[in-house]
Amino acid sequence: MRNKIISLIKQSCLNEEKFKELDSIYELYEQLQYGSNLKEMADFLSDWLYRKYGVDNINFSLYNLENDTTTVILKKGEDFFLDGEHSFYFIINTHTENNAVVSFSAKDDEQYKMINDQKDIIESAFFQISPILQNGIMKKYHVEASSVDSVTHVYNRKYLIEHIHKITSLSNKQGESITLMMVGIDHFKAVIDEFDYDIGDKVLIELAKVIFGNIKDFDIVARVTGDEFLIALINLSDVKEAEVIARKIIDQFAEVEVEVNKETGQVLKKTCCVGISTYPYDSDDIDQVLKNADNFLYEAKNKGRSSYAVYEKEDHSSIDFF
Repeated sequence: MRNKIISLIKQSCLNEEKFKELDSIYELYEQLQYGSNLKEMADFLSDWLYRKYGVDNINFSLYNLENDTTTVILKKGEDFFLDGEHSFYFIINTHTENNAVVSFSAKDDEQYKMINDQKDIIESAFFQISPILQNGIMKKYHVEASSVDSVTHVYNRKYLIEHIHKITSLSNKQGESITLMMVGIDHFKAVIDEFDYDIGDKVLIELAKVIFGNIKDFDIVARVTGDEFLIALINLSDVKEAEVIARKIIDQFAEVEVEVNKETGQVLKKTCCVGISTYPYDSDDIDQVLKNADNFLYEAKNKGRSSYAVYEKEDHSSIDFF
């Protein structure tokens, strides 16, 4: 591939069209350097392919060589088969366990021939940008490793603390509310005492699944302590809507069966409680709203299993969240 780049550079000295192709490659290279994350880089690459070759249907993904898994970063246009008559498939070697894979499909024979004639140029471009994509991939996994809980794969407490004020600032600009729900498992310590941490992890994972099944894509979930999750619900119509979500989480989790012993078929069923408070209605201080949700989780637990409690301004508490 190095030889193709050198050949293109040599040809560009005498051929204006080749010079334009080389200039286009370095234009893409410079643009990718400004990408703040891998998704944005994939967008830049997709735009380049569209502007250059009219590519509408594209898939940018990562293939992990170690565990044979694929992660889709960007998908645009219609579905297509990799072995289709109009399809192209490029592997960008990033010299990590994750190679970038770019596949796209031409819309007809004419476009396919045009792209196929330019295949060396595309390969040269991908070779040139591979170091930037490598950095993007490494950054992606570093950020995920430092901000995601290893057991449940929701965000961790560190991420929450760093980002909750950013979310609040955006909420203020857009005039939106943020309803915080603290969810805690009833008598979680008994699970560890009676069984072990592996069973405890299974219970946590099941609760995370139930939570994700009842919130929107732009809502945020973080595991803040051993058995407690904080949910940030963005711009609900009113607190009644939060109560409906809380009740669904409580009821659905109570029906989950966690396998304890495969041989005997023994299963475990647990319950959870929820505390609810809303910014800015309950307080214009997001830290106070966090405390409210945390304190009212314990109000709910005082009521008994599978309960929720909504913050009321006349109630006061001094328990600190952080």
